This record gives sequence, C-alpha cells and structure tokens, in this order.
Amino acid sequence: MPRSPFDSSERAVFRRLTTPAKIAHFLDHEIAYNKEPEGPTCRSPRRVLRYRTGHCMEGALFAAAALRMLGYPPLLIDLESVRDDDHVLAVYRRDGHWGSVAKSNYSGLRHREPVFRTLRELVMSYFEHYFNLEYEKTLRKYSRPVNLARFDEIHWMTAEEDVWAVPEYLCEISHTRLLTAGQIRRLGRVDDRIFAAGLAGRK
Repeated sequence: MPRSPFDSSERAVFRRLTTPAKIAHFLDHEIAYNKEPEGPTCRSPRRVLRYRTGHCMEGALFAAAALRMLGYPPLLIDLESVRDDDHVLAVYRRDGHWGSVAKSNYSGLRHREPVFRTLRELVMSYFEHYFNLEYEKTLRKYSRPVNLARFDEIHWMTAEEDVWAVPEYLCEISHTRLLTAGQIRRLGRVDDRIFAAGLAGRK
C-alpha cells in the first residue's frame, strides 16, 4: 500500500475503523445517503468525509479506501440489474472467504460477513433483497473484482474532482450472468415482508 495520502484529521477517522464491521457501521450511521440534490456526483473518500454524505458508489469507494488502510487490497465489484440501478460493493477476503461493505438506501443491500466461499455465493446473498419499487427482483450480473490501485494516478482516494473513471470502468468490463433465461421467466414477485424490510429506514 502507498503512503497514506490523508491528512491528520482524516487519518484519525480511519484509525477508528479497525475492522470491516466498523467500516460498515460508520457508513450506516455517520454517513448520510447522498441523494445528489445538485446533480450526479462521484466523490472521493476525502470528499465523502468532508460532506458526511455518500451514495452507493461513493460509499464503496470510501469502504475500499478504509479496507486498504487495514491492509486489504481495495477491490470493487459491480452488480448489474434490469429496470433498476446498479450497486457497487467493496469486497475483501478473510480466511479464504469473501465479505463485503456497501452503502445503500435499501437495508438488505449493505454489508455481508466474510463467510462466502466464492464471489458468486456472496453476490447471490443479495438476490432476494435486490428489487425495484414494482416488486421485481432485478439483479442479473456481476463483474470481476477491480483493484482500485489501477486508479492511483488519478488520486481516487483524495481527488477534489469527481472520479467518474472508476464507475465508467466498472460498467465497461465484462460481467458474469447469474440466471438463465428460463429462471428469469419464472421469477416471482418480491414477498411483501421482504419489500417492507428492504425499505425500512429509507430516506
């Protein structure tokens, strides 16, 4: 990992985030959901800390930076959907098993403990909770993990400009299909209780 690019006040925040679970708790409870009232943004972790807001992409960038501070590679994967927004996860491995940290306005699309043997297992844990407001289950594909070290030249952790190069790359790379055409045709609607639970706390 390169020398920390953060200033002393920023490093003080990261020093508190000593586990992936603490990173997830910080995103859930200390970072408000960014509804982009002034238009689309893709803020660096520095700016997420400054404004104390972040949406899915910004939360994933922050989580990747915080995981990097703990010695994990800063890995993101993109979850691709239909008739819905994509979702981005910061992922990590512990004892050979995958976990994730994520920011979402839907309660079921946030972090996962590192108990999944494969990335596909991890991604499928989001399937029943990934739905739109028409009660449709919308998750379809996932990308390979992208190491954000490839974007160090644009200072993705501290840039004052939006770091659009990251989500653009995530959308451009190949994605693995999760369902067959037959499985898609047979999908049922989201259960009312899962739907209500997913919207709990949504702002």
